[in-house]
Amino acid sequence: MNLYLYPEKKDWESILKRPTQSLEDLEATVNQIFLDVQRNGDIALKKYTSMFDGVNLESLLVSQSEFDEAESRVSEALKKAIQAAKKNIESFHKSQVQGSKKIETVSGVSCWSETRAIERIGLYIPGGTAPLFSTVLMLAAPAKIAGCKQISLFSPPNKQGKIANEILYAAKLCGVDKVYKLGGIQAIAAMTFGTESIEKVYKIFGPGNQFVTAAKQVATKYGVAIDMPAGPSEVLVVADATSNPAFVAADLLSQAEHGVDSQVVLLSKEETVIEKVQSKIETQLAVLPRKEIAQQALNNSVFVVLKEDTAILEMINLYAPEHLILATETPDFFVQNVQNAGSVFIGNYAPESVGDYASGTNHTLPTSGFARAFSGVNLSSFTKRITFQEISKQGLENIAETVMLMAEAEGLQAHKNAVAIRLKS
Repeated sequence: MNLYLYPEKKDWESILKRPTQSLEDLEATVNQIFLDVQRNGDIALKKYTSMFDGVNLESLLVSQSEFDEAESRVSEALKKAIQAAKKNIESFHKSQVQGSKKIETVSGVSCWSETRAIERIGLYIPGGTAPLFSTVLMLAAPAKIAGCKQISLFSPPNKQGKIANEILYAAKLCGVDKVYKLGGIQAIAAMTFGTESIEKVYKIFGPGNQFVTAAKQVATKYGVAIDMPAGPSEVLVVADATSNPAFVAADLLSQAEHGVDSQVVLLSKEETVIEKVQSKIETQLAVLPRKEIAQQALNNSVFVVLKEDTAILEMINLYAPEHLILATETPDFFVQNVQNAGSVFIGNYAPESVGDYASGTNHTLPTSGFARAFSGVNLSSFTKRITFQEISKQGLENIAETVMLMAEAEGLQAHKNAVAIRLKS
């Protein structure tokens, strides 16, 4: 754990540097696999599945019998928990449904916009050290609310050629159309180009490791949209003397156990607060099943003591965390002024775990500072807005001079003529 006491502002960026490779470092590998999949389709996909996942597959598509077997292996208690989480996620995302309002900008000129679902989407669900079946709920549930017609899900198989039972159960529960045993760069390539057995998609969703994140960014070069550049997970916690050190330690460790390239940041005005949290981390870490992963992530952790709340706020907005936890007596200052964060958790009883699973908000969020410009996944992520305009003869007469003068000034005579010819008729 790296502790910094009252660092100068000029050093903040280097202190907050993420432990990730740049896109340039990974792009050569991504491009090589993309080219192979584009040329050789399913053959290339099976080759990389054998190479990276250690399993040879006859079929990439999950069969109905595999869905049935998975459902039988999920406990009734967990099924109820998944169903409850799905209900909360649906409630929150249904509240985001946008209506359509027609307005008349000029007499005779009516304008409006309407929402249309993205027809074909691909969901990437990590399945490595922790199969994230919760992400299935976070992506498939709002996709169904939005009305997406074709939902394909991709997740890497284990050594037995299987996908986690919980992932398959959640996929079936949410109405996913097809599930493929496919992960990594090759899965993103399959979504981007399509193959003999896989239909290409219009937009790719879901988190992943650095290679998956790089592959998603490369996919955009081929005309496929992505939800956001979502890479290794991260959390920033603000704590003061009123926070519970054990709670804060648990929040930091819950993020650290995601993966060795995860990062946790703790900010406080009091050094004693950080000392108490560090002590609790050591105690809790010792009994974690994933302590080796968490320990490596903690090597990337940053603990900073600053003098004022204004400085803490400034560092929050500079870092732009995926998750922001405000374990302070007066969180309102930060709530009202934070500009860059994926999702905010307020108070001592708002662990990030709740947002990860069942509060209703979406846990697919921008990382690596992309919260400065990207939102987390929401209902609008699965839709697009189409604008419409209906213009009567009188309406055209009312707006014609404005349009013709502007078109002429830009030197676009055909634009001007498209209006003038109608007036003359």
